[in-house]
Amino acid sequence: MSHTRLLRPTGYCMRCPQNIFFISLSLIFAGATAGESAHAQSPAQSPAHAQHRFSGAEKWAKVFDDPERDKWQKPHEVIAALKLPPDAVVADICAGTGYFAVRFAHMLTQGQVFGIDIEPDMVKYLSERARQEKLPNLTAIRGAADDARIPSPVDLIILVDVYHHVDKPADYFRKLRLSLKPGGRVAIIDFRLDAPAGPPKNARIAPARVQAEMLNAGFVLDAGHAFLPNQYFLIFKPAA
Repeated sequence: MSHTRLLRPTGYCMRCPQNIFFISLSLIFAGATAGESAHAQSPAQSPAHAQHRFSGAEKWAKVFDDPERDKWQKPHEVIAALKLPPDAVVADICAGTGYFAVRFAHMLTQGQVFGIDIEPDMVKYLSERARQEKLPNLTAIRGAADDARIPSPVDLIILVDVYHHVDKPADYFRKLRLSLKPGGRVAIIDFRLDAPAGPPKNARIAPARVQAEMLNAGFVLDAGHAFLPNQYFLIFKPAA
């Protein structure tokens, strides 16, 4: 597991409206795809996955939390489809500025939400947002590239537009499995290969490959939903 890494900081986890995202980050995409030498890469990284820092969380919040995103991300429908009890414990990996984490916290009034990010400025921003919105059940946590550092067992781990950034997914998700309660699940939402918006097509991961890699990590498909216009929505549980 020591060689597993999320290839980009969470600011690049695509938590943003599809149109504004590609306007705002067009230069980043161009540089990454061309293997821009100004950004350091580990030996495991391809040029298309060059790391980019996302400091200035307040600036990025205007992009990531733009209300226009709701039209295609359908956050309330996503949360409803997960059928969580009000006391559920959820870990949102690459929570960013809290697009999903805050919504989970509002809806799981008796539960607990861990918004996990590897970018310090995002963690600071989410912590302050939880305080301002009076959400004591939302805790911002700084994770590591190879360890989400989930502080206690959870009912659900969710990754939205994150999976395609994970190197060595079998190792990464085997470790995440240790943080699940009995009956716990992992939800993965990411862009379809044919979606008109999303990361460069050569960086996308087909859902069949996700299922195969998750099986290798010790998970089986529990459910899937097709109501998102640009993304697949798969839910996994540990294999027996």
